[in-house]
Amino acid sequence: MKKSKTPKTITTEEFDRLFDEGETDLTEYLDLKNLKTSHPIQRINIDIPIALLRQIDLEANRIGIARTALIKVWISDRLKAHHG
Repeated sequence: MKKSKTPKTITTEEFDRLFDEGETDLTEYLDLKNLKTSHPIQRINIDIPIALLRQIDLEANRIGIARTALIKVWISDRLKAHHG
């Protein structure tokens, strides 16, 4: 079984700089371990405008993760930022 790696720690400013400079793989800085859990899940449907979905797909492809994983990371990050 593959052991999950602890993400490298950098500041938001460093992450943004790497992104702005066109870094093609930032996954080493993302905490993805909570995306796959044994916790019950609830499937949802969400309508997303095609133009936004294309942008999500471009970003997911750029960093090499699935669309749903990226959306989960973004939602998780937003909730952590909001609730500390």
